[in-house]
Amino acid sequence: MSEPIKNRYEFVILFDVENGNPNGDPDAGNMPRVDPETGLGLVTDVCLKRKIRNYVETVKEDAAGYRIYVKDGVPLNRSDAEAFAALDVTEKTVKDAKKADPSLDEKIRDCMCANFYDIRTFGAVMTTFTKTALNCGQVRGPVQLGFARSIEPVLPQEMTITRVAITTEADAEKKNTEMGRKYIVPYGLYRCEGYVSANLARKSTGFSEEDLELLWQAILNMFENDRSAARGKMAVRELIIFKHDSELGCAPAWKLFDAVKVERADKEDPSAARAYGDYQVLVNEAALPAGVTCRRLG
Repeated sequence: MSEPIKNRYEFVILFDVENGNPNGDPDAGNMPRVDPETGLGLVTDVCLKRKIRNYVETVKEDAAGYRIYVKDGVPLNRSDAEAFAALDVTEKTVKDAKKADPSLDEKIRDCMCANFYDIRTFGAVMTTFTKTALNCGQVRGPVQLGFARSIEPVLPQEMTITRVAITTEADAEKKNTEMGRKYIVPYGLYRCEGYVSANLARKSTGFSEEDLELLWQAILNMFENDRSAARGKMAVRELIIFKHDSELGCAPAWKLFDAVKVERADKEDPSAARAYGDYQVLVNEAALPAGVTCRRLG
């Protein structure tokens, strides 16, 4: 297995949506999430992590060491049990095995980290065997994302649609069409901030340089293989990466995030933004603290 990363990172993701729903809220009829106080659009970290997981699964196709733990249609307990099987431990023998080998819990955790990319990256709560003695523990991942927030307020729109396909025979006798609704954001540019801890990578999961490069690739392409009618035109416009020259870092994260400014290209234009070209992204690299370098991808 490759060596864990040795440098701390912070990063900023800029992505946009046009006539789509970037992250529906089940508590609001699947309308795009909006901060009620500011009107700014929101996309949860869970939503973005799902896109990253899906990309890795698509590219790696369950290759050894790059499987996905949080996966559609696969119970977590099924994956947990694989670590015990690999160490030749069962529900009946696990207590005695732990007495004989006090490091067994650590070996189980390491086995899960070695096999599942998203555990190495984001961590996982694997204490899901509530009625048995099998337990893979908890892992705090080195990569963390915050909520994405739109640069300017968004105004979700509700569209009424019709379809000619009727659901039931009884309804077909009464009507020719059925009504439905779709929710869209006409345009929104979103900003998400993230963190990569080399300290946690070394102590907990073994997140490596190869894993890191795959993460950058997954972020840049996380919408490219995730098209749907609701998210037809979404794209990562830029990924801005700050690299520290040490494991614990050389400056607070907020100072680096403050160096990234997203502004309207024409500050006198009162109309709503409708394209990425309506904005300009400025990074004050000259003001970065000593020991921090900037890399821009996109």
